[in-house]
Amino acid sequence: MDDLNALADEHLTLARANPHGRSAHLLLRQEPLRQTVIALTSGSALDEHNAPPAASLLVLRGTVRLTAGSGDVELATGTLHPIPQERHGLLALEDAAVLLTAVND
Repeated sequence: MDDLNALADEHLTLARANPHGRSAHLLLRQEPLRQTVIALTSGSALDEHNAPPAASLLVLRGTVRLTAGSGDVELATGTLHPIPQERHGLLALEDAAVLLTAVND
């Protein structure tokens, strides 16, 4: 069993030491399900990319902005939000860690 709080703290530390301000850890891979902890320092982003068939984002630390053509949404610690079925990106408004749960083809 993995401790999400410990993983969030660990990857935030790694992201702060990374020149790109990011760190990620694939937590679970049971096809088609994948869960990944992603840490981003304030101002760091995941550029726009395609959405998997189904996905959600759980904010473990900080605040992020999920960007999409249908509208942007700010998500704070403890928020669970579906990923829109369109190209989207993620921007850290402050140091943040999220749990991405995705179902792939």
